[in-house]
Amino acid sequence: MDPIEKIFGRTAQMTVLKNLIENQNEPTYLSGIAEETGLSHSSVSRVIAPLIASGVVREKPLGKQIRTFQLNMENEATNVIIDFYSKINQIID
Repeated sequence: MDPIEKIFGRTAQMTVLKNLIENQNEPTYLSGIAEETGLSHSSVSRVIAPLIASGVVREKPLGKQIRTFQLNMENEATNVIIDFYSKINQIID
């Protein structure tokens, strides 16, 4: 079990956030997140919405129907989350 899951449990939103943290330098699509996490496309769509609303995740349209997602590195909360994630993974195994 992942250290972060030991503390907070495994939720869809935590799974999506963890995936974005681990791939923070690469924009991705809903389908890519779904494929990598094993979550359904609709689950990813549902749980990513509050991350976008809070400013932690940046959504960028790519054409009429395609959207990409990436952590918003300009957001202070995003940087705190990444720092926390890194530190907790170092001390909990």
